[in-house]
Amino acid sequence: MKHKKILLTGFEPFGGESINPAWEIARALEGERVAEASVVSHCLPCEFGTALESLRAALATHQPVLVLALGQAAGRASLSLERVAINLDDARIPDNAGRQPIDEPVLQQAPTAYFSTLPLKAMVAGLQAAGYPAEVSHSAGTFVCNHLFFGLQHQLHGQGLRSGFMHVPLLPQQASHKPGQASMSLQTMVEGVRLALALAMTTGTDLRQSAGTLN
Repeated sequence: MKHKKILLTGFEPFGGESINPAWEIARALEGERVAEASVVSHCLPCEFGTALESLRAALATHQPVLVLALGQAAGRASLSLERVAINLDDARIPDNAGRQPIDEPVLQQAPTAYFSTLPLKAMVAGLQAAGYPAEVSHSAGTFVCNHLFFGLQHQLHGQGLRSGFMHVPLLPQQASHKPGQASMSLQTMVEGVRLALALAMTTGTDLRQSAGTLN
């Protein structure tokens, strides 16, 4: 029987940072067994276009049964499961290759938006029940995170795989020089993402309740 794999992606540092919690979390979970599947971690360049090429290569190589992409979001205090990816690049800063697309589609002749196929509400409820700050978010922004999220959902559309995106807070060492910014320890985020993966693998039907009651 073919061994099941979970693809967990994170980004390299960007925006002048020397570390990215998304990749540190993914790297920490590399090789772990979660719900009878092995976690395969993959570091993505924080670059428009190139990130999608790297993602497609990882999907082809590993053929996962579940994909969760992680990204850093300054200003967030919770593990934020994104509900919708929009077909729009509108970068406030250049990416790591110096590209700064404004008002451009992620993919030409693609839908306006895609929804996550993860059981978001059940995942958030499970995380909250275990004591982790978690929420459903309705905006993944318009930088490389949303770009990657949209490309992921487009690539897997109609294949029946669960896939989606989670934004994570800054690490304490990042927030220490950003007054007023929230942060979360790497250990807490690793534990929370581990649980999120288990919930994504084992939840049958998502909860039917307003996401507003989960925040």
